[in-house]
Amino acid sequence: MTDVAVRGSLWLFAVNLVSKSSQIVVTLALALFLTEADLGAVALVVSIVNIGQVVQAMGVYDIVSRTAREPLRTAGTVLTMSVAAGVALAAVIVVAAHPIATALGAPEAAGMLRLAALTLPFTAAGGVQMALMHRELDFRRRMLPDAGGMLVGAAVTVTLAATGTGPTALVMGLLCTAVAQPVLAAVAGARIRPTWDRDAAAEAAGWLVVVGPGALIAVLLINVDYLAIGHVLGPEAVGGYSLAFRIAWVPYIMIAVVLGGVLFPICAGLVRSGRSDELPATLHRFTVATLVITGGLYTTVALSAHGIVVLGEQWADAAGLLVLLCGYGLGLGLLHVCYQVIRAAGHARQYLALEATHLVALLTALVFTTERGPAAVALTQLAVVWLLVPVTWLVLVRHGLAFPVPVRALATVLGGALACWALAAVLPDSTTPAGVVTTGLLLLVTYGAIALPLNRTVLIGLKERA
Repeated sequence: MTDVAVRGSLWLFAVNLVSKSSQIVVTLALALFLTEADLGAVALVVSIVNIGQVVQAMGVYDIVSRTAREPLRTAGTVLTMSVAAGVALAAVIVVAAHPIATALGAPEAAGMLRLAALTLPFTAAGGVQMALMHRELDFRRRMLPDAGGMLVGAAVTVTLAATGTGPTALVMGLLCTAVAQPVLAAVAGARIRPTWDRDAAAEAAGWLVVVGPGALIAVLLINVDYLAIGHVLGPEAVGGYSLAFRIAWVPYIMIAVVLGGVLFPICAGLVRSGRSDELPATLHRFTVATLVITGGLYTTVALSAHGIVVLGEQWADAAGLLVLLCGYGLGLGLLHVCYQVIRAAGHARQYLALEATHLVALLTALVFTTERGPAAVALTQLAVVWLLVPVTWLVLVRHGLAFPVPVRALATVLGGALACWALAAVLPDSTTPAGVVTTGLLLLVTYGAIALPLNRTVLIGLKERA
């Protein structure tokens, strides 16, 4: 991997560290100040808005990263398309907010949904600006709009929640984040003028036909569980599940998404320069890094899951959900990294087929499991995602993108996890914040002492060259 890619990885990690740390603070604040029903209603609103964000920006990162045309002109055309879609979606959601909220079992959330819909045009603009930075691996400039916008939203959310605003606090924070992102991106130098280029629009439309549905399916995969639980069991059941999911989501976002975000433009560059034969080795290094690092984080979180009660005894049942969702997050991280190479290599239809298979399998299973409660839903997520891992491997093999199974990495992850489990068995259970943090650090150090040295060669290779 080039020095530019290494710096890009470090800056993207820093961006995610700041932005996701702010999200952790928001999660803790919501757990402290909201009831399970309130948190569930907020989670349902955010799920709908997340889906809207993906619909308005389907494939933006792919289009801007892969185009061989003048990037600014393509970005300006995509900006016009994306913002127009955002305005239209916001109008639809505002009008249909009450029936949507009622269908999800939370009619009282209609007002929050209308307010949250106003974020869509702003996130559309910010998404195109950050896609241009992404193409150039310029994650240093992305720090201001991405992390800065998140910090603004987090500060608003925590302040309002602490003063008794209720679940609307998060929606107000989302709106502030959405408005701040394009403004801060412009300050950082990503000034894109809306324009219209017929050829660029045609290229974008052609790519959207393939990648767009895949992006929509991807966001449905991480939100359909909330929607299913809300519809069948009500927003209170969503509350504990969403808290566990938010915590389990952090290692995936911090590591897998960071590595995948750097991997895609690297692989796209290899393809453009005629060096596609280097893709399997590149994927191997990124996969090992994802497996080893997220494996340690998820081991630590799962073995410390009982500590979730520091946020309140009402969240005790979420501990078991958190353990299951840690396994889900690990599998999803591996899929995410593999998907970047499949897409960059030009096999977008295969990527779409994999995502569609995942969604169909998940929806089919949820029909039978949701009524059994949130634990059954978490177990369903875990089972389905790991069924997709070998299927994805076969796709990689078919297109000559596969690499030898990383036996050493798998063995060290398992060995590190077992050592942590043995240590956790002799450590006293702690339900104080300091005790939970101390236990987590001990487990993480134990895992790192075993897993990292044995994978040092591959991890160093990730830094030197992909």
